[in-house]
Amino acid sequence: MSVDARLEAVVTRDRLIVVTALTAVIALSWAYLVTGAGMGMSAFEMTRMSQLGMAGGMSEGGMACMAMMTPVVWTLGYAVLMFFMWWVMMVAMMLPSAAPMILLFATVNRKQRETGHPHVATSIFAVGYLAAWAGFSLIAVILQWGFAQTGILSPMLVGTNVIFGGVLLLAAGIYQLTPIKHACLRHCRSPLAFLSTHWRRGARGALRMGLVHGAFCVGCCWCLMGLLFFGGVMNLYWIAGLALFVLFEKTVPAGHWIGYATGVALLVWGAGILALAF
Repeated sequence: MSVDARLEAVVTRDRLIVVTALTAVIALSWAYLVTGAGMGMSAFEMTRMSQLGMAGGMSEGGMACMAMMTPVVWTLGYAVLMFFMWWVMMVAMMLPSAAPMILLFATVNRKQRETGHPHVATSIFAVGYLAAWAGFSLIAVILQWGFAQTGILSPMLVGTNVIFGGVLLLAAGIYQLTPIKHACLRHCRSPLAFLSTHWRRGARGALRMGLVHGAFCVGCCWCLMGLLFFGGVMNLYWIAGLALFVLFEKTVPAGHWIGYATGVALLVWGAGILALAF
C-alpha cells in the first residue's frame, strides 16, 4: 500500500471514529429524553399533558388539569435531576449543529500531529463545548425553580400564564434581531474562521477552544432555548422543532435570513398573544 493510500485510510478511520462517537452520544441523549429523563413518565406522556397547559392556548380543561397536579417539592436531588435533564437535552439539541466544528477540529488537529505537534483528543474540545452548555443548564434550573415558586410554571414544566408566554416570545423575537445574536451566529456558521482565529495548541488549548465555541453557541441560542418554558420543557415537539431550527440556522446558506425572519415571526406571535390577553 502506498503512503498516500495509508494516509487516506488513517484519515477515513479517524473521521469514522469521531462521527460514530458523536452519533452515539446524540442517540443516547435523545433516548434519555424520550424515556422521561428520570421524571417518572415518558416524554410522550409529558408532551400530551404539556399540550393542555401550553401558554397562550390553555383551555378551561387544561387549567383544571394543571390545578389538580401536586406541586413539586424542590430538594437537592430533584435539582440535580433537573440539571442533568437540561444538560442532556442541550447535548441532544445542540451537538448535531456543532458536529461540523468538531469534525473540522479533528481534521486540523490531525494535520498538527503530522507536523510533529502533540496529539490532542478531539473529545477534549467536545468536553469544553458541552461544559459551556452545562453552565447554561445550571442557570436554566435556577430560572425553573423561580418560575415554579411563583406558579407560572406547572409541575409538567410548561408555562401557565398567557402574559408570561407572550413576553417570552417577544424577548426571543427581539434577541433574534440583535447584533450580538448574529455575531455569535457568524462564529457558529464559520468553523474554519473560528479555528483560524482561536486555535491554541495542547490539551488546555483544545479545552479553551471548546469553551469559547460553546460560549458563542450559547450566545446564539440561549433565548431560543428559553422558549421551552413556553411550549413545555419536556414537550418533544418543541425540543425537536427547536433542535431542527438551530441546525438549519447554523448550516444552511440562508441561515442568517432565517434568523431574522424567525425574529419577526416571534414578535408578531408574542404581540398577538399579549393583545388577546388584554
